[in-house]
Amino acid sequence: MNCAVPRTTLRRILKRQKPLLRLSANTDLLVHLNFLLFLRRLAEEARINAFQNKSRIIKPEHIIFAAKAILKKSRG
Repeated sequence: MNCAVPRTTLRRILKRQKPLLRLSANTDLLVHLNFLLFLRRLAEEARINAFQNKSRIIKPEHIIFAAKAILKKSRG
């Protein structure tokens, strides 16, 4: 099962969001990799939050709390 977004679709989304931005050839691959790393980090943080709350299931509030923490850390 291949659930990947085609590179052309990702390029089109980037161009639509930032039309004046000049991007190199493989920028879309780096954006995709960054997104996958963010999702992995989000899943790990949400799992930790669920474990700390003694929950066997990751609930939406665990994900929201994890997303806030990750975004706060990544601001720099």
